[in-house]
Amino acid sequence: MSDSQPQQPFQSPRSGRGEGGGHGPAHGPSQNPSRGPSPSPSRSRSHLPDHDHGRGHSLGPSSDHAHAHGTGTGTGTGTGHSPGPGHAAAAEATTLLLAGARLTDGRTVDVRLSGGRIQAVGTAGSLPAPALSRVDLGGYLLLPAPAEPHAHGDTALTADGEGPVSYTPDEVQRRATEAALLQLGHGATAVRSHVRIGDVHGLGPMEAVLQARRSLRGLTDLTTVAVPRLLTGVAGADGLAMLRDAVKMGASVIGGCPDLDPDPTGFLEAVLGLADEHGCPVDLHTDGDDPGRLARLAAMAGGLRPGVSIGPCGGLSRLPLDVAARAADQLAAAGVRVTCLPQGDCAALERRGLRTAPVRLLRAAGVRVTAGSGALRDAGNPVGRGDPLEAAYLLASQGGLRPGEAYESVSTAAREAMGLPEVRVEAGFPAELLAVRGDRIAGVLSLAYSRIVIHRGRVVARTSAVREYCDSAVAVALDLPRQGRTEPGP
Repeated sequence: MSDSQPQQPFQSPRSGRGEGGGHGPAHGPSQNPSRGPSPSPSRSRSHLPDHDHGRGHSLGPSSDHAHAHGTGTGTGTGTGHSPGPGHAAAAEATTLLLAGARLTDGRTVDVRLSGGRIQAVGTAGSLPAPALSRVDLGGYLLLPAPAEPHAHGDTALTADGEGPVSYTPDEVQRRATEAALLQLGHGATAVRSHVRIGDVHGLGPMEAVLQARRSLRGLTDLTTVAVPRLLTGVAGADGLAMLRDAVKMGASVIGGCPDLDPDPTGFLEAVLGLADEHGCPVDLHTDGDDPGRLARLAAMAGGLRPGVSIGPCGGLSRLPLDVAARAADQLAAAGVRVTCLPQGDCAALERRGLRTAPVRLLRAAGVRVTAGSGALRDAGNPVGRGDPLEAAYLLASQGGLRPGEAYESVSTAAREAMGLPEVRVEAGFPAELLAVRGDRIAGVLSLAYSRIVIHRGRVVARTSAVREYCDSAVAVALDLPRQGRTEPGP
């Protein structure tokens, strides 16, 4: 079974708007009852290629070990149940102790979580907790959880389908739910999903993704960006009306692609005006290959609150260095953030970019740069993984960033771009955490297979990886884990 396919039906009446937008309570009960069955975020299992050196910790029934002749590898992934608002409230009130975790500064600590926040951090063994609420993180590095600032849940997981992609509400909701759970398993506890509106599908995809958000309440925070195609001219009048309706129904961010509109400047004026009217963030698609257009965007967006993000901006890398540097200075002065897509562009630009944004140049100019995944196995990237740690790995291996800087681009910077509270492994901060088997950031980005994901103070997903070798002289000599043995050694 695919690692993104839930196995049981699930419904939840909970809803939340997220990202600071709002027509109603941010985390209160839904004003609209659930429509139709929702795919289950209860549990999924998978077999993935290649895993940790040595033996991954088994942290409960969601672990899955594979044994075979020769070299055997296997993983298990799982997500916790979220059967209703009472359960979610009880989960946030539960105290959980993360024991023996390593931090990036080299310390080994215990971390106590309660009420969805980090209650205390102390030296290993110093924080008592009931045995049943203890998770042993020996051998794991504990980090602020990543966030996904650029996803496309409405088109995700469609690359292998035959014939036209279905946009029925049930299909879109299923895809958006499966994609969010897949990204949750990778560690992203918050996802911003761009959703196309208009054309023959109208607001149907948006309504379906909002329903997926409600069903995922308590597992991950899913927010939506309304993405119209045209906003100018005769055709654009319908697009603008539909964009207003999308915001009213729950889209918390306004997006789109000015490059595809006959009047890019008019498109920007419409988007920024509507965002200012409703107090919404703006997140736009652009290749960034037109310096004049970028200059106009910077001039128009300067001072808009709660802020403007653009991406993937791969075209900036094709501009002459001095022209790109001037554009970067203008974006920095206007406070415009850039979301790059190291794993490849998305289909929204309707063309495939060959290069990613010039991250070092942008950062040197003072632009806040974050990294997203973009396409997740759709027409934009049929092999997209939706893994924020892979995005960080690519920034470190090809983008010239240090490992810590690369991880910050998918965690701290991503959360800031999405308007989410800062997370540190310190008392008082939100309990949005990722534990990865390893002891340093560089090693984690290289071999990040065994993962434990914590959202609102509880474990919501686990991936356990095991590597074993056949019984051979070299395996014995090196004391490697071997098939059929639970412990290394003679």
